Amino acid sequence: ASEAETKLPRVCVFAPHPDDEILGCAGLLQKLAANGNPILLVHVTNGTQSHPDSQIYPPSKLAVIRPNESVAALKVLGIEHQMATTALGLEDGKVFEQQELFYQKLDDIIQPNDILITPFVHDGHPDHEATGNVVTTYAKQHNLDCYQALIWAWHWAKPSDSRIPWQNAVRFELTTEQLQRKVDAIHCFESQITVDDSTGNPPILSAQTITRISQPWEIYLYE
Repeated sequence: ASEAETKLPRVCVFAPHPDDEILGCAGLLQKLAANGNPILLVHVTNGTQSHPDSQIYPPSKLAVIRPNESVAALKVLGIEHQMATTALGLEDGKVFEQQELFYQKLDDIIQPNDILITPFVHDGHPDHEATGNVVTTYAKQHNLDCYQALIWAWHWAKPSDSRIPWQNAVRFELTTEQLQRKVDAIHCFESQITVDDSTGNPPILSAQTITRISQPWEIYLYE
């Protein structure tokens, strides 16, 4: 590798649940991989509580299914060989209560000069907000660059919504190919996009939700 390549910073992407890295960052991940940046994907939880009372998707099954869906999605993006993945093993739905443990775990995985990507601290989902809170705090205390991705925020925010600090927004444009791969990757999360026949509950990610998140751009907040 040339000297320039060895100096590219590592980018650490924090996904509260396996799929958030795709929903929020699939375009950017493709760009980073093409650029040659080392990437570390951090699954904060395994997303085991997405289907309460389900016979098809009990927590023990989701603990295996959801990380596997993430692997399949990264393959669709064509970047699985350029990424390392680690799982913090926090409890789905209870990241807020485990913030201190979360923070302590970061010392073991974050390196100086890493760039951190996390969900928005006001994203509208407790695990996302707790993740954003811990990662942004860690970044500030260790003087690391940190970008907050808008993920669930698209469910409630309008383009002019004053609850989002748009003045800090960086817009990443996806090419047609990047967007198509992102959409295809989202469809790898079968547990999240299908009706649960055992409970009758609708998909976690409805067709409308997928459409909303499949725009030809991604927004990151940088302070």
